[in-house]
Amino acid sequence: SRAFEMSFLTRAFPWRDTPAGGPRRRREPVLWALALGLAGLAVFDWGQAARSIDFSARSLLGIAPFFLLAVLFAGWAKASGADRMIARAFSGSPVSTIALASAVGALSPFCSCGVIPLIAALLAAGVPLAPVMAFCIASPIMDPEMFILTAAGISFEFAVGKTLITIAMGLLAGFTVLGAQELGWLTDPLRAQPTGCRSRLGESASRPEGWRFWRDPKRLDVFMTEIRTVAWFLGKWLTFAFFLESLMLAYVPSESIAVRLGAQSWYAVPLAAAIGVPTYLNGYAAIPLVSGLMSIGMSPGAAMAFVTAGAVSSIPAAIAVYALVRVPVFLTYLLLGLAGSVAGGYAYQLVALRL
Repeated sequence: SRAFEMSFLTRAFPWRDTPAGGPRRRREPVLWALALGLAGLAVFDWGQAARSIDFSARSLLGIAPFFLLAVLFAGWAKASGADRMIARAFSGSPVSTIALASAVGALSPFCSCGVIPLIAALLAAGVPLAPVMAFCIASPIMDPEMFILTAAGISFEFAVGKTLITIAMGLLAGFTVLGAQELGWLTDPLRAQPTGCRSRLGESASRPEGWRFWRDPKRLDVFMTEIRTVAWFLGKWLTFAFFLESLMLAYVPSESIAVRLGAQSWYAVPLAAAIGVPTYLNGYAAIPLVSGLMSIGMSPGAAMAFVTAGAVSSIPAAIAVYALVRVPVFLTYLLLGLAGSVAGGYAYQLVALRL
């Protein structure tokens, strides 16, 4: 029937503008922006257009394992009912959940963009915003590989300091959001649910979890719909984010920006954080650069503020977070990253001067 055809096409191709003659759906502005950006590059700088396509493809391939794992996790959590269990696990004491999220974020092996699908799954599962924000702030800054490379490339003290500051930034973010929600702010964080099958689960929301969801046709349908919708939603935004990242790396030389942060004046730390927020500098690539700048006079506090602020607000992470949450939550995310980086930079500067 026509109704079945429309339902099938809508679920199978969630990006269609006009499924089977039905009501016209909202177009995808992110795809139009990506197409216009590539067209403009092709006209004015064909070489960079090719390099941007190659960079975006390689970046997507690099995070593919994390992306696939998170998308499958989102589908499994929704179909099995585990999303409700996750939400219940984070519904305990706010203090303990925020502390746990900050520590796990600092120690998790996720990169700044690889963590976004997991954050989307947590928010969609109904996990409170406070621990999610703590995890979202802490996770992009530090991971085990980053610790080892930082200790080898800069110093062991810098790596330890960055880890402690990462946890502290997560705690600051989590408790700030918790306080804001107590005042009635930030109570509706999601911009749009990155899921297309909440209504399809229907009565299963009130029935027990089904771990072997593939034996239940309804749950299997929920799983397939969920992974398609989540993969499309996150994939288009991450592709656009990597494209913008390629332009930033090509036209905004990080060396010329970071070298201005070597002054020992009081404003070096906030200036480093302010520049680090909009300027993406890959955490691994920043290690030799920051090490060299510190050797010629860059203050330790400014170096710490720059790398932490840049990690939180990296282009892939920031754009993906913007796609997931409402504008007030996104601005809170950026402000918390900036404030935490400044505070951490000053704290590390004081400790470094005493050592």
